[in-house]
Amino acid sequence: MIINDVHYRACMFDLGENSLTFARNMSKAMVAGFREVEKYEGEFDMVHGHDWHVIDALHDLKNEGYPIILTYHSTEYGRNGGRFGDWWEFKEISGKEWYGGYIADRITTVSYCMKNELNWLYQIPPEKIEVIPNGINPPKKLNLDPGRVKERYGIHPLAPTVQFIGRLEYQKGPDILVEAVPKVLANRWGTKFVFTGHGSMKTYLENRVKELGVAHATRFLGCVPHWEFLEILNSCDIACFPSRNEPFGIVLLEAWAVGKPVVAADVGGLGENIDNFVNRIKVYTNPDSVAWGINYLLNSPDVMKKLSEEGAKKVKDFDWNNIISKLMDTYSIILKRGPS
Repeated sequence: MIINDVHYRACMFDLGENSLTFARNMSKAMVAGFREVEKYEGEFDMVHGHDWHVIDALHDLKNEGYPIILTYHSTEYGRNGGRFGDWWEFKEISGKEWYGGYIADRITTVSYCMKNELNWLYQIPPEKIEVIPNGINPPKKLNLDPGRVKERYGIHPLAPTVQFIGRLEYQKGPDILVEAVPKVLANRWGTKFVFTGHGSMKTYLENRVKELGVAHATRFLGCVPHWEFLEILNSCDIACFPSRNEPFGIVLLEAWAVGKPVVAADVGGLGENIDNFVNRIKVYTNPDSVAWGINYLLNSPDVMKKLSEEGAKKVKDFDWNNIISKLMDTYSIILKRGPS
């Protein structure tokens, strides 16, 4: 299969009984497919893997002499909200992440914050790590009536609406936003909160808003089709990303692209890419701070407009042409140097 001049090969494998066996079986299938393609296309120049799932494949191909590039989009430590875990899966995955950093000839990651995390967590030399941020094909502003979209979810057309985008997991901080809801309603009682995404915290969050007496102000939509996500994003008034750990945060770029003011935690790639009070509002990862940021914007329509305009300018820095140019430079270095 060819998409945008990229050749894709599907790999069939047994899913296994857990994430580790899934990754191991997938890696074996990838290596087998790799060798099949080489039979009729010729040898590959290098191998570029992404995250821990393909480390077993990278190990086999490294032993065959191929130069290896590994991209870290996150770490198991980060996905656990910046906490160490003592269960076996956490330790196994962390071990694979360390090993991948050891065998790779070159490493890329999505932010300087992630570069520092990899150096601190796995002692990967900084000079081995290249920062190449994520790029985006910006979603377009849709020609729609925001009020009609809000009504679809039982929200008054004029009600200020805050959207959370992401997995409902500890790392992403949806519970922080839930705890902030009463403080926002005390300022603007008609505000509504839409959570798009699914995760293990969903039931807890639904119960928590009932305990806080704010269930009427929240909507948990789960995973939605892309078209529906875009309609909601185009119709909300504020996008909020209260993550405890965020290697990059593509959702920030998506919100910028459609001109939405953002309240985001000052962590990782979110904090790194945001100019506070210029193109978004930075907050701390606690409910009081998140509520303050949302209330500040709700009470300052002129600021909301200014931030939206500046964000639309900022997103142009993440055009794919710029990102690909940096990646091609990394490939050139590896091709000249060869495997280590």
